[in-house]
Amino acid sequence: MDEWLAYCLAKPGAWQDEPWEGDVVAKVGDKIFAFFGDTSLTLKCGRNREEADELVRVYPDDVSASAYIGRYGWNSVSFVGKVPEDEVRELVDGSYDAIVGKLPKSQRPAR
Repeated sequence: MDEWLAYCLAKPGAWQDEPWEGDVVAKVGDKIFAFFGDTSLTLKCGRNREEADELVRVYPDDVSASAYIGRYGWNSVSFVGKVPEDEVRELVDGSYDAIVGKLPKSQRPAR
């Protein structure tokens, strides 16, 4: 987890928060772009469930719709399974970009 947290926090404007006791997240502005588990990340993987399900179909044992927010395109992605490290990086980048894109322009970090 430490490697992925460091990767997330290296992004412009990213910061670590613990909005619920024991639950570490990475935020940009006031929005979460990554939730951290012991062996997985929860990331925005599509604009909707249909798009996010494409990844579930490719890695059915290592990617699943996230509880509660899965219907909005969030998936839990194992970083100890078969999803290649470079693809997990791309998913983190995509989640970050999607969340930055939703921030008001005044709150978007300089790149």
